[in-house]
Amino acid sequence: MIKKISVIIPVYNDEKYLSNCIEHIINQTIGFEDNIQIIMIDDNSKDESYNICKEYYKKYPDNIIIKKLEENSGSGGKPRNIGISYATGKYLMFSDADDFFDEKAFEIMYNAIEDKNADFIISNWNYTDIDGKPFAVPVFDNERFHEFKLDIKDYKDSFWIMNSSMCNKIFNREFIKKNNIKCLENVNGEDTYFSDSAFLYSKNVYYIKDITYYYRQRNSSYKIASTSYNCSKKFFDGMNIAYKKIYNLFVEFKEIEFYRFLYARNMTYLLYRFIDSEQLNNEEKIQILKELKWFFNLSKILKVPACQKSLSMLLDLIESDKIEEAIEICNIIFELRKFMDPEVRKKMSKPSDEIYEEMISNKLEDIDGIRKVEL
Repeated sequence: MIKKISVIIPVYNDEKYLSNCIEHIINQTIGFEDNIQIIMIDDNSKDESYNICKEYYKKYPDNIIIKKLEENSGSGGKPRNIGISYATGKYLMFSDADDFFDEKAFEIMYNAIEDKNADFIISNWNYTDIDGKPFAVPVFDNERFHEFKLDIKDYKDSFWIMNSSMCNKIFNREFIKKNNIKCLENVNGEDTYFSDSAFLYSKNVYYIKDITYYYRQRNSSYKIASTSYNCSKKFFDGMNIAYKKIYNLFVEFKEIEFYRFLYARNMTYLLYRFIDSEQLNNEEKIQILKELKWFFNLSKILKVPACQKSLSMLLDLIESDKIEEAIEICNIIFELRKFMDPEVRKKMSKPSDEIYEEMISNKLEDIDGIRKVEL
């Protein structure tokens, strides 16, 4: 019997939270045994994660598929792609193994995508502390954002809602299959590429304000082992590959205006990840700035201003190949940020509303002149 929804879970050393994730799927109000297929791809875990997967498979062999990779892939991209290849449900959903769904999530998402005949649906979501207690305020402001159809020409509302996560969405599997939409593999940013690809191919995408997914904030002792958390050279190498492919994707679809707003966010994010990293030696810093010069140079090409004067100075130095001077500026900013309130640091690490308003009124004149970059 074909299920309504296939949910794909990449698993890697998640023994502490995996059962909680699975139980929240088994207890869905839509009805588990008749309507849900779980596909768990173990990315060569070293703990008891795979044994936990096997125990649930023994209980629900008609609902669960498990596979174990012989080597760790380094990111969720490959496990998710493998999971998609095994999926038979009409719709696809995704979860990380340490997060969990609201008990009504599948019913809400299924009804929404059926009602709208959509390519995919985006829902509201929330963070929790390490014990699973939800934060007071969800990710998207329920006073500002109500149900609406997304438009790639909309840089005010659609831009904010079209986030990179695959886990607060439900996708029509035939839509994904028809357009051969896949995650990047072996690099971080794999989910961003998938979500952006889906948005570019889509004709019918809606946002609903229901909170369906909870993202658990893990403690620093775990995250220090994560490439994306500790900002090692490998992290920046992966982001370089991902950002090139994402940029080329938007150039190919001739949707560079929408990309400008993604770029504003990503450029600031990446600069501050570089500045704040304590994992890089001086030689690695020089290599990273040289390799990412193409990306930072897009600031002027795409008319995307820096958030602060210090970042503007930094971008000018990178463009002029004054890399060592750029690193000196980074070191100064790093020391200053040590003494800032965490909320101030967080706020300055994102473009302001004024930056986005300036970009809306300052559109590109020669979009056809924008070219892809070499991979």
